[in-house]
Amino acid sequence: MKRDKFPYLLPMRSVIFILIFLNGSNITGKDLGDISNWWTIVATIVNIFTIILLVAISQKNGITYWDLINYKKGATKAKQIVIISIIILVVGTGGMYLAGFLCYGVIPYASPMMIAPIAKILAIINFFLLPVSTAFAEDGLYLGCGVNEIENKCAGILIPAFFYALQHCFIPTLLDGKYILYRFLSFLPLTIILCWYYQKKRNPVPIMVGHALIDMMTVSWVLATSMVPGFYETMCNM
Repeated sequence: MKRDKFPYLLPMRSVIFILIFLNGSNITGKDLGDISNWWTIVATIVNIFTIILLVAISQKNGITYWDLINYKKGATKAKQIVIISIIILVVGTGGMYLAGFLCYGVIPYASPMMIAPIAKILAIINFFLLPVSTAFAEDGLYLGCGVNEIENKCAGILIPAFFYALQHCFIPTLLDGKYILYRFLSFLPLTIILCWYYQKKRNPVPIMVGHALIDMMTVSWVLATSMVPGFYETMCNM
C-alpha cells in the first residue's frame, strides 16, 4: 500500500471489532452482551494486529514505524507529557460523563460491561498489554496514517478524529443505537483535541503516554473486578 492510500485504513479497526464480536456471538451461541466482558482481550489482539500491519506497510514504503508517527528522540519534555496527560484525563472523563447524561440522563454514567470481570490470569496479563499496545496501535493508525497523510488541515483533524472515536462504538459491539451514540460522543471531543494537537506539534509521545495512562485506569477496574469476588456486583449497584 502506497502512503497516499494510508488514510483508507482508518475504518479498519471498527470493521474488525464488529466482525470479531458478531462472529464470536455466532460461534459461542451467546448474545453480544454476554461476551462483551471480553472486550479488553479482543482489543489487545486487534492492537497487536494493527501494530504488525503498520510496521509492515511502513517497511514497504521505505520508512519505519517511528517515521510513520514522526517520532523524534529527545524532542519531548516532561512538562508536555504532564499537560497532555491531564487534558486526556479531564476531557476523556468529562466526555464520558456528558455523553452519559445526554444519552442516559445520568451523571456519572459508566457502562457496567466495561469493567466486567474476566479470567484472573488474563486480567493480570492484559493489565500490562492493553495500555501500551493501544497507544502504539491507535495513535499509530489515526495520527500516523490519518493526520500525517491528509493534506487538508481541517480534514486532517476531523476525518481521523471521526474514525478514532467511531472505533470505540464497537469495543465491545452491541446492536444498540443509544449505546453506540453514547460511546461515539464520549470520545469525539478528545479525539478532535488529540488530532489537532498532533497536527500542530507533530509529536506523538505526550499523546501516547497520556493515552496509555488513561487506559491503565480502565484495565485497573477490570483487574479489580476480576480479582475480588463480589466487587463487580457492588460497583453495579452503586
